[in-house]
Amino acid sequence: MKPRKASIKRSTKETSVQVSINLDGTGKTSIKTGINFLDHLIVSFGKHSMMDLKVDAKSNDGIQHHLIEDTAITIGQTIDKALSSRSGITRFSYASVPMDESLAEASIDLVKRPFQVADLKIDKEGIEDMPAEDIYHFIQSFSTSLQANIHVIVEYGNNDHHKVEAAIKAMALSMREAMSPDSRRDGTPSSKGMM
Repeated sequence: MKPRKASIKRSTKETSVQVSINLDGTGKTSIKTGINFLDHLIVSFGKHSMMDLKVDAKSNDGIQHHLIEDTAITIGQTIDKALSSRSGITRFSYASVPMDESLAEASIDLVKRPFQVADLKIDKEGIEDMPAEDIYHFIQSFSTSLQANIHVIVEYGNNDHHKVEAAIKAMALSMREAMSPDSRRDGTPSSKGMM
């Protein structure tokens, strides 16, 4: 399998986002969005998916929602580009991650039919410097731009930070397996012959 690397720069009147990815990396990350909790989640995602991930995102209009959305879109598009035709990958995976009192599960199908279900059980209006609705929207935008089917469910927990971090780590572990090369597979992992 050839090196699976990609870079995308997305510039709009609202934001400027640049993402570089190596799917077969070691989990090295450099994340700068100006939103502390978002940086924390993306670092966790890169570290546990074992992809090298560099994100440099800036707001042009001062609206945090736009920055969160465009960062998710650009990360998803860059992974999609690095996956190319998705030939030879495992395609499906799931993971369960505990974090203290919280437990989260994620299931991923890297088929090119975007859909997402997220039940994070966030009790408060936000976590750290990120509104709860934007955490949900980040996952939705990521799933759509990646063209993947992602289900992430927090089973239980008391601390919103722990619940969401467990969910992101479960997504990361599931992504790591789903995008990994399948040594027994030659070609596209679909009975249709295409994704």
